[in-house]
Amino acid sequence: MTSSEKNLRYISTCMVRPASRQADERTPQRVDLTVWDLTLLPYQYMQRGLLYIKPMPIKYHYPKQEEEESINNIITHLKNSLAKTLDHFFPFAGRLATTIHDDDEDAKYSVYINCDSSGAEFIHAAMDVTVADIISPIYVPLDIVRSFFSLEGVLNYNGQSKPLLSIQVTELIDGIFIGFSINHSVCDGTSFWHFFNSWSEMCKGGGDGSDHHDHISRLPILERWFPKNIDGPPIHLPFSISDGNFAERYKYIPPPSFEVRIFHFTRENIVKLKSKANLQQTESVDKKNYISSFQALLSHIWLAVTRARCLDSKDEDTSYRLVIGNRTRLNPPLPDGYFGSSFMIGEATAKASELLERGISWGALLLKKLVGSYDNASIQSYCETWVEKPVLQARSATVSATLMTGGSPRFNMHGNDFGWGKPIAVRGGISNKRQGKITAIPGPVEGSIDLEVCFSLDMLKAMADDPEFMEAVTVLPPYRSV
Repeated sequence: MTSSEKNLRYISTCMVRPASRQADERTPQRVDLTVWDLTLLPYQYMQRGLLYIKPMPIKYHYPKQEEEESINNIITHLKNSLAKTLDHFFPFAGRLATTIHDDDEDAKYSVYINCDSSGAEFIHAAMDVTVADIISPIYVPLDIVRSFFSLEGVLNYNGQSKPLLSIQVTELIDGIFIGFSINHSVCDGTSFWHFFNSWSEMCKGGGDGSDHHDHISRLPILERWFPKNIDGPPIHLPFSISDGNFAERYKYIPPPSFEVRIFHFTRENIVKLKSKANLQQTESVDKKNYISSFQALLSHIWLAVTRARCLDSKDEDTSYRLVIGNRTRLNPPLPDGYFGSSFMIGEATAKASELLERGISWGALLLKKLVGSYDNASIQSYCETWVEKPVLQARSATVSATLMTGGSPRFNMHGNDFGWGKPIAVRGGISNKRQGKITAIPGPVEGSIDLEVCFSLDMLKAMADDPEFMEAVTVLPPYRSV
């Protein structure tokens, strides 16, 4: 289908503000950014979304309204329930701002969320594609999927003028796609899916202004975590994110072209990989060496990528970078519902020849050791050191022998029912993607996992032609419209 045939049409765009927070003096007006939030300033917004079958006319709880609702009524209901949800997640309706701190030496700057209720962006669009056009192809049709997301190429520090949250609801011929673009300096994936879960809960419950529908089951905790042994908050930076030099240094650079394929792993096949990894060990399998399902799965794909890159006969290093959540590693752990970002990025490295020779258990144990190296003391030390000398890293778009996995199969993605059923697929935009990026997604059946893999077409074809890798992959049948 050509671009003209797809015919993306923007129907309306507006700002949705918290329903009752604008004039509430109890609302904190400033949320200072933590070390984790600040390090993400040069990165792109997160882009994740859910695909739904287009609902039949639905009855909502609006008084004096016909029982059968049109799509416009559904859009209105989504906006109303979003406003109610923003009452609890009101930082999403703000903007980033800076404060200058003059001292006897050089000026210092701090960055915070100004909770001024400027609003979250809400876009209503339509596109002449079907659900099958999105989920049936072997490779994700990026030209279609990227159209479901706004703010492409926008970096987190642009949140000074751009909305911190932008939602695009796109009508399809037989479906609806809800795409989110979220400022990563405001929250991480854990908090984002908490918000998504809360919005769908509010929407399905009513969200129409009735008192018994204005609650969510798990409230966000907005107080942010800072290391003990620092001056602040706020954290002082030796540079401003508002000047031209900063914008030039950390400007958006499109990545080299890549393709995306989603590999599906059933619960049964993941169990087989875990058993294989644990049986391969020469040492006794005790608690210290026991390999988890997810570690075995990531080691399995690490081996496949190493084979596809033909590194087996070369004395080259291959590395795997992991996004490692901090919430339960701190002492005391962060409270359930902590709203913000809290993760580290660690890297495990091995000789390609040794990894292939020693197999799945070796790779899994390297990943296990990496994750285990992050504890309360190391996290505190990293944050305290960073505050002493803040350094931001520009995102690299180059291709290397490095894999990186973010996301989590533990996020509640498939439970987001707005009142017309659960989603049938999860998709992401192209923000923060590059060759070697792998995103973990819970599969549609409990216990299954989908891995969204970004590589060149040649690499993805080589992986698909690898019988050892594909033995654990389940190829789902093409989608057929109901």
